[in-house]
Amino acid sequence: MNKKDRAILRRLAARVAEIAALPEQAARRELWYRHNALQGGKPIVLAFPEGGWRELLPDTVLECKDQLARAWEQELRMTIYSHEHIHDDKVVEPVFNVGHVHTVSNWGFDVEHIKTEELGSYVWNAPLKELSDIKKLRFRKYDIDVDETGRREALAKDVFGDSLRVRVRNTFWWSLGMMWTAILLRGLERLMLDMYDNPSWLAELMAFLRDGTAAELDFLEKGGFLSLNNEDDYVGSGGFGYTRELPAPGFQGRVRTRDMWGFAEAQEFVSVSPEKFEEFCFQYQLPLVERFGLNCYGCCEPLHTRMQVVKRIPRLRRISISPWCNLEIAARELGDGYIFSYKPNPAMLAGEEFHHDQARKVLENCLEIARGCKVEIIMKDTHTFRGEPWRLECWTRLAQEVAEKYA
Repeated sequence: MNKKDRAILRRLAARVAEIAALPEQAARRELWYRHNALQGGKPIVLAFPEGGWRELLPDTVLECKDQLARAWEQELRMTIYSHEHIHDDKVVEPVFNVGHVHTVSNWGFDVEHIKTEELGSYVWNAPLKELSDIKKLRFRKYDIDVDETGRREALAKDVFGDSLRVRVRNTFWWSLGMMWTAILLRGLERLMLDMYDNPSWLAELMAFLRDGTAAELDFLEKGGFLSLNNEDDYVGSGGFGYTRELPAPGFQGRVRTRDMWGFAEAQEFVSVSPEKFEEFCFQYQLPLVERFGLNCYGCCEPLHTRMQVVKRIPRLRRISISPWCNLEIAARELGDGYIFSYKPNPAMLAGEEFHHDQARKVLENCLEIARGCKVEIIMKDTHTFRGEPWRLECWTRLAQEVAEKYA
C-alpha cells in the first residue's frame, strides 16, 4: 500500500475516532443495551442506504488506488457519512474490523446466472433437474487463508496506528435459512411443486442442507474462526447486537455458536401455508438456530400467520415485521416479549417525489398500533433516492421525531 493511500486512510480513521469519542455514542450504546434486553426506551431508528450508497458515495469520491485500500476507504467514508448526514441511532465505535480471508466451495454444482445487465434482473439455471441429481450434492468446504488474514490485520494496525482498534471480526454467513440455497439448486417453481409432487425428495434435500450447514458451523467453531457479534454488529435483518447476555456462561475466549446471535428467514416461502412452512422449512432451520445464544427471525416475508411456529425458537429476541405484515396481529402476538423489528416500505424513498406527510403517517400508524411493544424502525432495501440524497436524511429526521413522541 503506497504512502498516499496510507495518508488518506489515516486521515479518515482519525475522523472516525473523533466521532466515536463523542458523548452521544455512549448514550446510543446504552439505548441499544436496554432495547435488546427488552427494558424499554424510545423506539430505535436505523437507516441503511444499501444499494443507495451508489448515489450517496459514488466511486468517484474514492481517492485510494490500491484495491484493498479503496475497500477500507469506502467503509470509513460510509461511517463518516452516516454520522454527518443520516443521524440515526447507529453507534460509531473506535474499531476497524478485518474479516477472515476465505473461499467456500459449492454444494456440488455451479449455478449459472444469466443477467440482463449489471443491476438488472436475472434468471439462473437450476442444476437439480432430475430427482436423481440429489445424489451428486456435496457438503460445502471452507478454506481459511490464515496467513493472508494475519497480513491484513497487521497492515491495518500499521495504517491506523492508535486511531482505531483493529480486530479480526466477521460472520461467514448472513442467514441460516437455507431456502434460497434450495431454490437456487432446484428452481423456485419446481420446489413449490415438489411440496406436493415429491415431498419425500424435498425433505431429503432440506435435511442434506441442514446437515451440511451444521457441519460448516462445527468446522468454524472448532477452528476458532467465529467472532462475537454482541456489540456494533449487524444482526438478523436489521438491528445491532449490543447485549450483556452474550457471550454465554463458560466463555473462555474461543467463540462458540452459543456465544452469538443467530438468524434465519424464509423469504422465498412467502406464499406457503404455515403448515407447509413448518414441514418443509422451519423444522430444518430449528436445529441450527437452537445452537445460538440469542436469535432473530424473518426478513421481507410477512410473519403474522406464522408467529406461533416461529416463537418456538429458543431465546428468540428479534422478529422482523415487513411492509406486508399485518401490524395488528404482529403487535398482539409479540407484545413486550420480543423486539418488533419494523421495516417500512422503502418505495416511499424511491418514487417520483418524496412525500413527508405520507412518511410521517406511516410511522405514526405503526407506533400507534405497536404501543407497548419494543419497537425498532429500520429503513432498508433502499436502492435509489432518485438522485436526491436528502430524502434519507429527511426520513430519518421524521422517524426520530415520531419515535420521541412515542417513547
